[in-house]
Amino acid sequence: MIYYNLVQEFMNFFKQNTGLLLRFDDIAPNMNWELMNKCEKLFLEYNIKPVLGVIPNNEDELLLSFPFKKNFWEKVNQWQSYGWEIAIHGYNHKYISNTKKKDYFSYGGKSEFFGYSLEDQISKLKKSCKIFRKNNIKVRSFFAPNHTYDSNTFKALKSVGITQVIDGYGLFPYFESGINFIPQLFYKNVILPFGIQATQIHLNTWDNKDFENFEKFINKNRKKIISYDYALSKTKNDFKSFVLRFSTEYFLRFFRSLRLKS
Repeated sequence: MIYYNLVQEFMNFFKQNTGLLLRFDDIAPNMNWELMNKCEKLFLEYNIKPVLGVIPNNEDELLLSFPFKKNFWEKVNQWQSYGWEIAIHGYNHKYISNTKKKDYFSYGGKSEFFGYSLEDQISKLKKSCKIFRKNNIKVRSFFAPNHTYDSNTFKALKSVGITQVIDGYGLFPYFESGINFIPQLFYKNVILPFGIQATQIHLNTWDNKDFENFEKFINKNRKKIISYDYALSKTKNDFKSFVLRFSTEYFLRFFRSLRLKS
């Protein structure tokens, strides 16, 4: 009986500390609305609450090639009424600076924020927040286009009252330098056997086959899909979590470097 109870406690611990948060990038008036509508229907069917990264002032030429939705901000309001998390995804989604792998998470590539002065980044974020307020959207979270930040980005975020970022390494959300980070580790939909993380979904690069595969993934793993608030509730800052975060970061950076060399 004691052994059975220990096994049950162990299984419950894993269940309560394992989950995937769905993070959608590049939500804007111009996007693949046919597939977005399919995703919305799927999420409502299974009561899934994703994070939608909304570009407040989209100027990305690739995205502008998609159909335009006139009542976009009404739609964003509706999504928020469903309990879906609306996050700020940059300002205009235009990459100007190059990080040369010196960005905060060492992702590399071009950036909308990295390398700009604190004043410029604050200005950009104030403009973003103003657009959300104008359209009656409450925001508390952020993730930068192309995962690229510098120390000024986090200072700028805190100056406009945003202290939650959906990016980073580790197996659990963590708190560092006044920011609550929810790790986003992989480009594909992967559910680890243990830990809380966010995935990254670029709907605008999908075709119908990609959506079918996503639908199968949701059908199979819907009980492990978590909400934004649940992910936040699992924030850990103990020593074990720090070691797991450090180890995860080391191995991911190592394997990414091998991929770049191949």
